[in-house]
Amino acid sequence: MKVLKFGGTSVGSVSSILNLQKIVEKEAKRQPVIVVVSALSGITDQLIATSQLALKGDEGWRLEFDTMVERHHKMIDAIITDPHDREVLFKKVDSLFEQLHSIYYGVFLIHDLSHKTEDTIVSYGERLSSNIVATLIRGAKWFDAREFIKTEEKQGKRSLDSELTNKLVSDTFEDLSRISLVPGFIAQDRESGDITNLGRGGSDYTAAILAASLSAEVLEIWTDVDGFMTADPRVIKGAYTINELSYAEAMELCNFGAKVVYPPTIYPVCVKNIPIKIKNTFNPEGQGTVIKSYVENNQKPIKGISSIKGTTLITVTGLSMVGVVGVNRRIFSSLANNGISVFLVSQAASENNTSIGVKDEDAANAVKVLNEEFRLEIEDGRMFPMYAESGLATVAIVGENMKRTSGISGKLFGALGRSGISIIAIAQGASEMNISFVVKGSDLRKSLNVLHDSFFLSEYKVLNLFICGIGTVGGKLIEQIKSQYEELKLNSNLKLKVVGIASSKNAIFDRDGLNLDNYREELKESEPSTPEHLRDAILNMNIFNSVFVDCTASRDIAALYQSLLENNISVIAANKIAASSAYENYYRLKQTALLRGVKFRFETNVGAGLPIIGTINDLRNSGDKILKIEAVLSGTLNFIFNEIGADIPFSETVRRAKEQGYSEPDPRIDLSGTDVVRKLVILTREAGYKVEQEDVEKHLFVPDDYFQGSVEDFWKRLPALDADFEQRRQKLSNEGKRWRFVATMEYGKTNVALREVSANHPFYNLEGSNNIVLLTTDRYKEYPMQIQGYGAGASVTAAGVFANIMSIANI
Repeated sequence: MKVLKFGGTSVGSVSSILNLQKIVEKEAKRQPVIVVVSALSGITDQLIATSQLALKGDEGWRLEFDTMVERHHKMIDAIITDPHDREVLFKKVDSLFEQLHSIYYGVFLIHDLSHKTEDTIVSYGERLSSNIVATLIRGAKWFDAREFIKTEEKQGKRSLDSELTNKLVSDTFEDLSRISLVPGFIAQDRESGDITNLGRGGSDYTAAILAASLSAEVLEIWTDVDGFMTADPRVIKGAYTINELSYAEAMELCNFGAKVVYPPTIYPVCVKNIPIKIKNTFNPEGQGTVIKSYVENNQKPIKGISSIKGTTLITVTGLSMVGVVGVNRRIFSSLANNGISVFLVSQAASENNTSIGVKDEDAANAVKVLNEEFRLEIEDGRMFPMYAESGLATVAIVGENMKRTSGISGKLFGALGRSGISIIAIAQGASEMNISFVVKGSDLRKSLNVLHDSFFLSEYKVLNLFICGIGTVGGKLIEQIKSQYEELKLNSNLKLKVVGIASSKNAIFDRDGLNLDNYREELKESEPSTPEHLRDAILNMNIFNSVFVDCTASRDIAALYQSLLENNISVIAANKIAASSAYENYYRLKQTALLRGVKFRFETNVGAGLPIIGTINDLRNSGDKILKIEAVLSGTLNFIFNEIGADIPFSETVRRAKEQGYSEPDPRIDLSGTDVVRKLVILTREAGYKVEQEDVEKHLFVPDDYFQGSVEDFWKRLPALDADFEQRRQKLSNEGKRWRFVATMEYGKTNVALREVSANHPFYNLEGSNNIVLLTTDRYKEYPMQIQGYGAGASVTAAGVFANIMSIANI
């Protein structure tokens, strides 16, 4: 025998109630079933709302009542095809509505709504729906739950009379019909005979009572979801159905916001070791979730994440609490006596304060009650008035395997800390099955996503990217991300989700990820943006695992890094301005990233995709000391001095460097050595020396006055240098030498200069726009370490930025 319970959404529409019919009739062919149904979706709330209108003397109650009548009539017309059955059912339903109308009218006349009357009113939802379903399913026998579900009042609270109820259920269902139909939720007081109920969600409880009393094979709860989810799917797109849960895990998730099962449901069937199966009326073929005593192959440390919005944390504090027996008893007794539920408790080991979590709507009353309870202690200064902080949220991670897995708390706090989420309070039971903590309400979405990702509940790890700059480098980067997206999902379980793209004038954002096929068109149609707007939009999204990628050369964009890092957003910069700016600014950015547990990466600032900065860091981290750096760091200048010849004058090589995308938009930045100076400063700092751009000694090859005026003037004047360069080049060629613009650092002293190198020098055969770096260290003194390769171009720079992104993804 099975017990099947169908919730409000399962009887809320014509299609869902017909699905219910198919499910029940299919199951009844195998074995007897007891079917428990809720009121039509939304009806219980409407019954209560209508009673409040009547209580206020508002004539609007009549309209609400008529709406309920019409909805039930339409349902009957749509699903009951037999004329005789329909007529009989209409009489039953209309009789119930006549009774309900009389009750409402009485409330309207005398302006009084007792608990007894309210309980009677809300009972009509299930009485109506169960009669409709009993008529729809041929052969179903309707039972009145009031005859066997009995309650009693203890200490002002209503509870189930388990002993009497179990006896009456056994007697009632001694001879099981093929299909028994029972209204959920409704009960009756054992003494007075008044209509009572089992509380909101009580239809689940009704079904559990029946299943336990009759030792059912299984209790199936049919609802509008596929089962328990790893997290709220409205918040976490990657949340999925948990196939199996233990009773204890399910109870913890239910108590912390998972609305799949009414919490009291679990206990009666748990005692009898009867499994609970959660199924979806709209997807009956789905696997669903099974709740049972023991879960095999339970590998993951946590099963799910649940949360409670609208949390208020009340702190009870005072020196008089230390070592005093009975303080906590007074706290919880006074709250319980006033009907205030506490769902989280956190106490300092010093005992001088206790924090309790309550719902926002209970906060004011809780503060009032506790201030009154400790009035004398507050008056003489032994305790402080209650402090309440609202607008918070409580998150719980749940799983029986946590008690057998070390480091869960460390991983939890580390993941949240790296995302800039502060924990306000924490509670963990000795069972280690539930770790609960309180955060700001604004951080709830971010917290859930961080934890879902960190504990491998998500199918994929997600990195959320904000890309600024869609020029040559940024455009190539987006192309590379797009082309590698599926490959990374398949082989690395990684989703690179671009959630923001900004050009110099516009910006677009989408938390779920932007379409990389038409982002340029979207940008053109978007609202104008400024660096400040870009920063604010990113911070307001408050999205987890965020990385800001700067593919610009903008000083204003570089100025955003500090704020982004302070808000736990990693920064990857192809832009050299920040790392080569004033040393104090560089140092502060590095320290902020270190303290916040995020990354500030700028590998492509020097050598495009070459692993120069990373190698220097690795050498230093292993205990080596960088003594000297000699490098050709400008792909543009190396291209120019490799191209120059008898038939290609100096001015033409500069023009070719610009046309082929090697130089900066303004080639004077390259020719002035500014770009190389920045790169040398960055390498020197990464090597462990304090240096400013002004400290670099410069020996340039283009007169200073060429760097004045406009770019157009520069291009006009540049050919005037060709004759001198050609004369010098011929002399150099005759000597078997070549020009290289070399950056040098030796024991912290820096200079850049155009040097003549002979054929036996490592720089002599450097081709095209390649870069080369020689590192002399304590370990590499006699034979310096050499790093050489393609050091310019949009594709390799974008690839280097991509490598930085992947280094963060793999942490």
